[in-house]
Amino acid sequence: MGKTKTVYFGAGWFNEKQNKAYQEAMSALAQNPTIDLENSYVPLDHQYKGINVAEHPEYLHDREWANATYRGDLTGIKANDVMIGVYLPDEEDVGLGMELGYAMSQGKYIILVIPDEDFGKSINLMSWGVCDNAIKISELKDFDFNKPTFNFYDGGVY
Repeated sequence: MGKTKTVYFGAGWFNEKQNKAYQEAMSALAQNPTIDLENSYVPLDHQYKGINVAEHPEYLHDREWANATYRGDLTGIKANDVMIGVYLPDEEDVGLGMELGYAMSQGKYIILVIPDEDFGKSINLMSWGVCDNAIKISELKDFDFNKPTFNFYDGGVY
């Protein structure tokens, strides 16, 4: 296995639970032997002009920053092989939903990565429908992205 696949890493980071899932998924990706994380697109690492909105939330109201960040993320989805969405069933993220839909329109392989403790909970019908596979975060480090597979999510939908 070689590090042949790049990913667009879609994940929230706006509260403690999202940040925990973000960090766990990112750590697992760093261990995955099929992912070229160095050349992948992680939106937090590509904020317009390097402006960190966690430190400067006023930029969320800046049209130039917002538009450039949005357009940059679309470019990140188009330029990478796989769309990974860190999905929390109890915290539907409209931004992640948009990214998933855009990735589907671009013909990307889409995988939802769900925290182990939440795996099996019902998820949004549209997010379920757009993904090619859904796995637990603990499975991410060993998932072979060179041999993508389809699989149904074990939980229900709403």
